[in-house]
Amino acid sequence: MKQLINNSFTSMRRFFFLSMILLGFALSANSQESAFQESEFFNSELEKSLWEKGQEDVFQLFRAVGFEQAGSTNAWESLVDELDQIAAKNDDKVKLLRQVFQKTHQRLLKKYEIHSSFNAMLNEGKYDCVSGSAALGLLLDRYNFPFEIIETDYHVFVITSLDGKKIILESTLPVGGMISAPSEVEAYLDSYKVEKFAQLKNPSQRLAGPQIDYSDNSIFRKVSLVELAGLQYYNDAIVHFNSQSFRKAVTQLSKAYLLYPSDRIDGLKELSFDLAYKSYGYDLKK
Repeated sequence: MKQLINNSFTSMRRFFFLSMILLGFALSANSQESAFQESEFFNSELEKSLWEKGQEDVFQLFRAVGFEQAGSTNAWESLVDELDQIAAKNDDKVKLLRQVFQKTHQRLLKKYEIHSSFNAMLNEGKYDCVSGSAALGLLLDRYNFPFEIIETDYHVFVITSLDGKKIILESTLPVGGMISAPSEVEAYLDSYKVEKFAQLKNPSQRLAGPQIDYSDNSIFRKVSLVELAGLQYYNDAIVHFNSQSFRKAVTQLSKAYLLYPSDRIDGLKELSFDLAYKSYGYDLKK
């Protein structure tokens, strides 16, 4: 009976998720702000398949971005197997957390490269703060650590806690990136405090840099893993935007917005519409 209930619940979740996607398609098709049809929404059947699998396994949703690089997941599986063995033998949560951080850098986070996809991380070891924080968030969830993913103007990082004490996990710092001293944690968080009268940054400005911009911080918010996947689509859209491929940028931003409806994503989409028309005479809203 319990299995039947679980199966029914899973089916309901699948139906709800797909219904929301189709609702998004319908709204886009009817809106004057988009000319995209359902057949144009996904770039391939592989991306669509990964997106749909992501309703139950957010790991697959991260793989949907940059699907062209969606090759082997051996590196991830090897890391998880190694950490599973460590977790089974060790009840010390601090030691386990340190192993999660260190092993993730040793096995996956090998070379920082702005706007690298999750797939590039899995296959080539290239990562940025979004894909790096995604890996850490997925592992913290697996090993039952409480955690928060924080989005700022230019950066994403992870906060966890043990025995009531906050610990920063900075994916872009393989050495010294696990920050646990209370004074250092406080200083780190203070550097991202939102300024009282700060304005949202220009939507064309990038997210995935490790640099801290101490001036006029305007964003400091918690995001879920699904919303972080939306930010990965946003980062991919920036790559297309910077190469003036505005239609591709809008396509990726439409998917980003479904996962994470935010002003940042909507702002870049509007800017893409505007520049496509001014630069090439393309009205992407028709």
